[in-house]
Amino acid sequence: MTVTATSGATGVEPYRLRWAALFVILAAEVMDMLDALVTTIAAPTVQRELGGSDSLVQWLGAGYTLAMAVGLVTGGRLGDLYGKKRMFVIGAAGFTAASLLCGLAVNPEMLIASRVLQGLFGAVMLPQGLGLIKEMFPPQELGKAFGMFGPVMTIASVGGPVLAGWLVDADFFGTGWRMIFLINLPLGLAAVLAALRVLPEYRTFDATRLDLPGVALFSAAATLLIFPLIQGRELDWPVWTFVSMAASVALFVVFGRYEAHRVRTGRDPLVIPSLFRKRAFSGGLAAGLAFFSGIMGFGLVFSLYTQMGLGFTPLQAGLACLPQAIGGVAGFGLAMSGLQERLGRGLLQIGTVVMAAGAAWLALTIHFAGPAVSAWQLAPSLGLVGLGMGLVMAPFFDIVLAGVEPRESGSASGTLTAVQQLGGALGTAVLGTLLFHLLADEWGFAASIQATVWAEVGLLALTFTLSFLLPRHATPSGTHA
Repeated sequence: MTVTATSGATGVEPYRLRWAALFVILAAEVMDMLDALVTTIAAPTVQRELGGSDSLVQWLGAGYTLAMAVGLVTGGRLGDLYGKKRMFVIGAAGFTAASLLCGLAVNPEMLIASRVLQGLFGAVMLPQGLGLIKEMFPPQELGKAFGMFGPVMTIASVGGPVLAGWLVDADFFGTGWRMIFLINLPLGLAAVLAALRVLPEYRTFDATRLDLPGVALFSAAATLLIFPLIQGRELDWPVWTFVSMAASVALFVVFGRYEAHRVRTGRDPLVIPSLFRKRAFSGGLAAGLAFFSGIMGFGLVFSLYTQMGLGFTPLQAGLACLPQAIGGVAGFGLAMSGLQERLGRGLLQIGTVVMAAGAAWLALTIHFAGPAVSAWQLAPSLGLVGLGMGLVMAPFFDIVLAGVEPRESGSASGTLTAVQQLGGALGTAVLGTLLFHLLADEWGFAASIQATVWAEVGLLALTFTLSFLLPRHATPSGTHA
């Protein structure tokens, strides 16, 4: 079915197969979330069996999230230009093919390149689903449709690490860690076939053109920052690593000036420059960068600690992560029970403090329990970390986007989501590098993980400080799903 529409087909008859189409979109979201989570559990096994240096462990996550950050800034516009259904199918098919390449990787370089491909195709696929939901559903059903994301993504976040550990330990057909990628083949093929059958096609009349030079500048600036942070330690920090990071800052400035120039000359920018003159939005980007860096970096180093430091199997490591995931579910549930509307920014700040307290408790538990610490001893502090994380995540996006004009909302949402992914890559690079550096200096795993967790507390303190730049409450309509 092909439908040509302007931005938001709310004045036409709702799409007949919209609930079946929503199921397909949710399946794609689950695939993305699982692939963002599973490598943190499987990374030590991958390194042991495939070879590669410590940087492989970091690139498994950072390559995916960096590619996702780069692709998301333009992925939504591809759907506007060439059709959302078409780009969803291309993204899902490419994601599935890249998963196969990951499963067939014969060396670390092939695996990392395939993870980058996964991230790029994921960035093409995911924005189309959200756009299609807005087109398919009438206004009175939008809340229910977007509300489906909460429980589905919660189940994926809780089950992801456990699923990864179980697949690696079970060693189905002798595939070992490869099954965490190969399991995407039936899921991806089913999503592609179902999308061809039930998704409608929408294309907007007023779609903005692609800003390819802007994409190139943003991609180069992000890569020049992340690459030396991951590779520098193994190479003993040669001069070029610092030159690269300095060049990254300069290139981000050039990117900003170029985007402003496009606006002045009447061309479509990748990111609307006026957004960065809004204190709330710029502060939200900085706070999000610090917060999401801490979340993703913490996930990696904790998984390494449980398996390489405590000798847990991948399944045991996945189960050890459960208290944090369950705490996140509880925190999100509390926020949605009315706290988000009443407290606004205050809930985000409370969540940051709770999360920092949980991380500090974790560091002290590791310190006093020593190398014999059990998963049960770690569970209370991890649960507190998850609880705080849920309290922060629930209001975060709505509050950051509260001061954005309607005409800027698309660019603002894409930029904020891209920064979320960039924060994941940055956290994996920084906290992972810190952990490996301390281990190389013979600190031992217990001392190294404690120092890394305290660095996470520092990132949360920075998030708390930056949160005062945000509006006190989100938009009354709460439309930034």
